[in-house]
Amino acid sequence: MAEAAQKPLPFGFQFLAGAIAGVSEILVMYPLDVVKTRAQISTGSNTGIVSTLKTMVKTEGPRSLYRGILPPIMVEAPKRATKFAANEQYTALYKKMFGFEKVTQSLSILTGVSAGMTEACLIVPFELIKIRMQDKANIGKYNGTADTFRKIIAAEGPLALFNGLEATMWRHAVWNGAYFGLIFTVKDALPKSKDPNQQRMTNFAAGTVGGIVATAINTPFDVVKTRIQSYNGVGVKKYNWTLPALATVAKEEGVASLYRGFLPKVLRLGPGGGILLVVFETVSSFIRKNILKD
Repeated sequence: MAEAAQKPLPFGFQFLAGAIAGVSEILVMYPLDVVKTRAQISTGSNTGIVSTLKTMVKTEGPRSLYRGILPPIMVEAPKRATKFAANEQYTALYKKMFGFEKVTQSLSILTGVSAGMTEACLIVPFELIKIRMQDKANIGKYNGTADTFRKIIAAEGPLALFNGLEATMWRHAVWNGAYFGLIFTVKDALPKSKDPNQQRMTNFAAGTVGGIVATAINTPFDVVKTRIQSYNGVGVKKYNWTLPALATVAKEEGVASLYRGFLPKVLRLGPGGGILLVVFETVSSFIRKNILKD
């Protein structure tokens, strides 16, 4: 790969490029995340994406499409920055530790899994608050992000903010491993070019393919993560750990239920993965040429 010869950016610049990429993606694609969450929480029949969006606008107002966006925005910069920065840092570490002379697909998968688990530890409380605010059952219960935070701690204790940590680690390890592994494969298969426009097209294609396939693999983990984090301490806690939760959903609702919310999720994270990679690489290139002057 052409990028393999480049030295990683200093951590601060990696963080900045990842942050800009992440915020760009979330602002464009967030309404699909709300639709996905509602589909995953539901145990009944799901309506289509367009129908759900129309109903939300009609019954809850246009602002409902961005319900719960503040926690993701707050964590998006460090989250996406961690995704890319940790991936590059793990790449350098594992190359030295295991004697890799160049980036390979197996190294890309290993660094992706490691970066995903690191990212997961950072975002769990923000994910939980977002899920609670997106849940249709909680409309009127929470008045903004700070109120949601206070009420969860008051009713369930501070450790409740870390409910679903294990499931989140599964979700992100699987997604990042597949995403970065496929980015390597697609980039390696496409013609190399020094033309910036061609490079952006290659990055978008690699990021989109990586996002789609990674989403197909990790959706069951996302479904159980959402179910675990939506529990508010009332009644019997049905879902605790990831693998037993996967078995419970499959047994009670059918294997297809493990893919609830897949369409809005893949529509977000397929093109969203492309947007992420294009913006990250574009900002990184700008930094190299205009600030670091590599």
